Amino acid sequence: MGGQDGIGAAPDAATIEALARATIAKLPRAFAEHLGDVVLLVEEFADDETLASLGIEHPLDLTGLYHGRPVGEKSSMDTGALPDRIHLYRRAILDEWIETGVRLDELVAHVTIHEIGHHFGLSDDDMHALEDAVADA
Repeated sequence: MGGQDGIGAAPDAATIEALARATIAKLPRAFAEHLGDVVLLVEEFADDETLASLGIEHPLDLTGLYHGRPVGEKSSMDTGALPDRIHLYRRAILDEWIETGVRLDELVAHVTIHEIGHHFGLSDDDMHALEDAVADA
């Protein structure tokens, strides 16, 4: 990964995705079983439309986003809908990583679990408990 100058390159989308998938692999089975149809996407930034819909002015202010309906709100009558998606925004994650000094794997796990929490309609407290369970796995 290092260049001729000895400085390593910033983690790429594949690295962020691998860290997110490693987090998902550590989830308790009850959660993992309901994530089969959720698409994980790593993008550089959120697009302007997404930022505007959330009232966010700067793309570095959004590290992740869940698109879809929480599990408890789904219906067998839902047809033709796009699959649920978890978006991780690489540049915003890297910016937060640099600013906070948190380990990259821990930060990606935090963002991933937060977005998975939205998929399940979890409260912030439940998301923190899930994050602790994954960290201990």
